[in-house]
This record gives sequence, structure tokens and C-alpha cells, in this order.
Amino acid sequence: MASLQARPSCGYSDGWRSLLTNPQSAAPGEPSTGAPLAVAVRGVTKVYRRGIEEVRAIDDVTFDIRRGEFLAITGHSGAGKTTLLQLIGAMDTPTSGSILINGHELADMQDSKLTRLRRDEIGFVFQHFGLLPTLTVAENVALPASFGGKRKPPDVKALLERVSLQHRMTHRPSELSGGEMQRVAIARALVNGPSLLLADEPTGNLDSGTSERIIDLLQSLNGDGLTVVVVTHNEALAAKSDRRLLLRDGKAEG
Repeated sequence: MASLQARPSCGYSDGWRSLLTNPQSAAPGEPSTGAPLAVAVRGVTKVYRRGIEEVRAIDDVTFDIRRGEFLAITGHSGAGKTTLLQLIGAMDTPTSGSILINGHELADMQDSKLTRLRRDEIGFVFQHFGLLPTLTVAENVALPASFGGKRKPPDVKALLERVSLQHRMTHRPSELSGGEMQRVAIARALVNGPSLLLADEPTGNLDSGTSERIIDLLQSLNGDGLTVVVVTHNEALAAKSDRRLLLRDGKAEG
């Protein structure tokens, strides 16, 4: 597996800048050279029950993601891509195996610490945007910062400038295009300064031209030092990643 050097931060996210410049202890299995690990997945299996049938959505998967890497998780529908992303994002727990984020084993963390991890270290972007229709663009972006009490209010204007939507601050989602809504969702994912951005089919509902702009934005954020993991069927997006992880029937082949 190729090692990738973390890129310098652009300065608008203290969260991922501090992780890049002050790396924590290496996770098990980390080589002595190359960028530290952002994520270490070790022998992870996720089993669901469907009646008397056992479904292995993820089947003994092991891989690493280095800080500053852009990873695309690919595979056909039902291969387990979204399940794997949810496990990495601590939104679900594996049946067996272990997942470490920045050297911390998720299974060893209390619920309160997992909540802080999801809030402060991981940004989530979803295919269907997840914006609240009654809130303005600025209010949607600021919303995650209101959970848990940030020491200072986020610079929402700077985040919206980063995604070229500062002129839409007072608009509501119904007044935006699909591409604009996805850019708002990306800005919202960055509001707490995460070290890791997880995106589930971020171009899935967009036309090709709009998709290209979202791809360029994700590449730009990655270029600033953010670790980016995307689940995608979009070949253009996967081609821009540093590396692909192919899932087939829950098993990793990349």
C-alpha cells in the first residue's frame, strides 16, 4: 500500500491542522515511514439477520487510510460500501474486528466520547444533502457547532466562501440547486474542523457538470490536508482519488 505524505492545512480548520502537525501514537500495523494513520480497519465483519438468513454485509475487511489521503470505496449496489462508511464513522458497530480513528479503538470508547469523536473529528456528507428546510444556508452550516458548546462561534461566512456560496447565506434549501445544496452540506460537515471527511455518494443526485464541481471541491479540501473517504459509483470521482478500495459481496479487493 502506497504511503502518502499529509499536505499542509490552509488554516481555516484548527481541528485537522492540529492532527496533521501533532500526530498521535501510531495504530497497530503502521509502518515506520509515511504519513500516520487516520483510520485502521482490522478484520472487521458486520452481520445482519434477515429471518433465519445471516447476511455478511462486511466480511473480514482489513485496510488503512493515511492522514491526507483521498480514498474511494467502490463496488456494485449491495456490496457493503455504505455499511463500511457507517462503521468508519462510528455510526454503527462491527460484529467483530476493530476500527481505530487517529489511534483510538472505537470499541473502547464510552458513548459520550464516541459522540464527541463524531462531532469534532468526523465530517459527514450524504447523497440526499440532509439540510433542514426551515433554516437558512448559514443556519444549516452552523447547526453542528451548536451541539456540545463550541468555545467560539464558527466562521460560517468563511466556510461558505470556501465553497463559493457566501452570496447564498440567507437563502433556504428550496431556493438552491442540487449542487448548491451539496456544497452547503460540505460546508456544514467542515464546521467543527474535522480531521476526516466521509462522503456517501456525494455526486449521486447531480448532473455531470455539477458533479465535476463537487469533485473539484473535494480535491481542493484534500489538497488542504483533509483526509477524504468517498463511497461512489462515479468513475470520474473515483479516478481523482489517491486509491480505491473495491468491495465485492462485503469483501475488500483493492
